[in-house]
Amino acid sequence: MALQVMQIYVPQNNDASIDELLEGKEVLGRWRDSETDQIVVNLIVPAEETEPIMDRFEERFSEAKGFHVVLFPVEAVLPRPKPQEEGLQGQDVDEPEQQGESERISREELYHEVSDTLGVTRVFLAMTILSAIVAAVGLMRDDVAVIIGAMVIAPLLGPNVALSLGTTLGDVDLIRRAIVTNLAGVSTAFVVALLVGLLFAVDASVPAIASRTDVGLGDVLLALAAGSAGTLAFTRGLSGAVIGVMVAVALMPPLVVCGMLLSEGQMALSFGAFLLTVTNVICVNLAGVATFVVQGVQPRRWGEVERAKKTTISATAIWVCLLCVLVLILWLNQ
Repeated sequence: MALQVMQIYVPQNNDASIDELLEGKEVLGRWRDSETDQIVVNLIVPAEETEPIMDRFEERFSEAKGFHVVLFPVEAVLPRPKPQEEGLQGQDVDEPEQQGESERISREELYHEVSDTLGVTRVFLAMTILSAIVAAVGLMRDDVAVIIGAMVIAPLLGPNVALSLGTTLGDVDLIRRAIVTNLAGVSTAFVVALLVGLLFAVDASVPAIASRTDVGLGDVLLALAAGSAGTLAFTRGLSGAVIGVMVAVALMPPLVVCGMLLSEGQMALSFGAFLLTVTNVICVNLAGVATFVVQGVQPRRWGEVERAKKTTISATAIWVCLLCVLVLILWLNQ
């Protein structure tokens, strides 16, 4: 069971309100500190309880001066918590907001985690350039280990997950930042690949390169499954599992192959690598939006929920249409 420490700052003389807001929630530990004008409530709770608790306190105290909620991860706790089923015995589960909600971290944690991957910074551009160079060398040498290293370095998966989250939440600013970061990363890697193709002779018959110039329906299924797995890893806070997804549905190698072969004038093969790159982008975003929706990720306020639904439906329709066009192109090519 993943646990979190919640540190909640509220105005003084709100003890009754705190008890009311925590009613029915699974709290494994609770203690209180007092300051001159605030109460500091410290809670140890399962990770999936953080979002509904934050929603309750934000609704009650969002306008209060000094209101804050701070989350800390818990590495270990004694005494050991009982299984969730035992911990909930005797409690009345009367929260409609919990229905259909799986065990995941809160939307705020998701937001901050994906936000950290956004921004066209010097570090982001440097990582993208280095990843493209490593991928190019690995592809030309047909060295799987080097190619995997480039996949792990590549910072392109985070912006795509951020785009899916922004779509699910109807957050226009997050969508804009994710698109800008994606475009910057893809453009930078593509330019590096073009330069590598101009400087070195690229043999399209090398297996590592040839395998990324042909796209089939299996690649579509792989990208959908890996995109969903990557999004699920984000929602569970399992950042280590995201590395496996980077390897399974990497965006960098086919993008680099596309650029290198385009420099060599091999248009047909370059177009095949381009299709594989587009396949991965479309499927990662489509699977990401679907996974966030199934996980119950949505804004807190009703008005924002309605806007997010419209954004999600529109974006999903666009991704599905693009995927259908892509499948049609693949079918015609075959």
